[in-house]
Amino acid sequence: MTENTSNYTTPVPQFGLRELIRIRNYRMLWTGQVISNFGDYLARLALLLIVNKFTNSTAALATLLIVIAIPQITIGMLAGVYVDRIDRRRIMLVSDIIRCFVVLGFILVDSPEKMWILYVIAFIDSAVGTFFTPARLAIIPSIVPKEGLLGANSVSETSKIIFNLLGTAAAGLIIGLLDIYWPIFALDSLTFLLSFIFVSRIRVPKFEITNNEKPSVRVILSELMAGIRISARTRALIGVMVGAVVTMLGFGAVTVLLVPLLVNDLKVPETWFAGLELAQTTSMILSGGLVAILSSRFKPTHIAALSLFGLGVAITLVSQINSVWHMVLLLFIAGWFITPVLASLTTLLQSAVPDDLRGRTGAARTTLMSLANMVSMAGAGLLGDYLGVRNVFVLSGVIVMSAALISAWIFRGHIHVQATVEPSIDKRSE
Repeated sequence: MTENTSNYTTPVPQFGLRELIRIRNYRMLWTGQVISNFGDYLARLALLLIVNKFTNSTAALATLLIVIAIPQITIGMLAGVYVDRIDRRRIMLVSDIIRCFVVLGFILVDSPEKMWILYVIAFIDSAVGTFFTPARLAIIPSIVPKEGLLGANSVSETSKIIFNLLGTAAAGLIIGLLDIYWPIFALDSLTFLLSFIFVSRIRVPKFEITNNEKPSVRVILSELMAGIRISARTRALIGVMVGAVVTMLGFGAVTVLLVPLLVNDLKVPETWFAGLELAQTTSMILSGGLVAILSSRFKPTHIAALSLFGLGVAITLVSQINSVWHMVLLLFIAGWFITPVLASLTTLLQSAVPDDLRGRTGAARTTLMSLANMVSMAGAGLLGDYLGVRNVFVLSGVIVMSAALISAWIFRGHIHVQATVEPSIDKRSE
């Protein structure tokens, strides 16, 4: 294990939101991202409510989320290899246009007997998206200078939260008031088309392939191992991987059990989902601004560990709520920790990995997180039915708190460094 001893406290140039927005390529990428985020959560809540309506089973909800997670585990690492071999912008464009048509198939699911269609389409949608995510993460350091990376990731996470709220609110209102689902999937299809248009306007230098070998099975396996090996190069990368994986072992259960806790236990109408999402979104937006302030005073490693512990405490307290207003308060509290966790872990990964390995390393993290997430969701689906939803929230919170302690121990003594990147900055206005 090696460490670079450059001084973390060396001042870096001020690089705020105004400077980021001036970068045309970042504007195009960001706009496409937020539109896609809106569609993702529009469809996500609709799918969860459809499954809950037709089955009333936490095991069935877990099955849906596991089906979505399987592509990350089975082809996620392979996707990372191709992200480092093929033009990343092209990968994003192909992914968007395929999903634009695929998600329309959800409209066919209108009875319990057609649930298999939902699972198949969800799998295909997730499999295609598996290539998009590492490509987007890998391209950001090529269009944003190193001093703007943490800010760019914070803006991306904050705006993602806002548009997730809008998507969840729209789905909740449409379903709660009209009791129909098909317009949601039509809108989701449209968001992929709009994302395609904006991503197509990104201009980056010609993608340089560092390995020109024919992608045989041997070469692909070799490159997969390279992505895994670099993850053990420094304390930062080990901490990112271990912290993220252990967190998902706890957090995956929350994804499965939140809907049944609200709808089945607390009897919360679907129209309330917008208000609940707003509570968490408000604090996540505020904490997004806080990240920019904290980043000049604290290491990303410290921000990540402390935020993880706070998130774990909030998840544990969910087990004690007895009204929707308690949930509103806890979601508001949890939101203060989510954005710093996401922004700091992503920044650590991008900063420590060379450009030609970012796709594989990002895919390695995503694959391991998805595996942990799937294990957590499967356990939640079974334990939720047999032990009770609230007891599983306690266990989930304890696991997330342990992730904070483990990552803090691994991060000890780490000095933040920046991998070499040559970003393409185009500040031309439209």
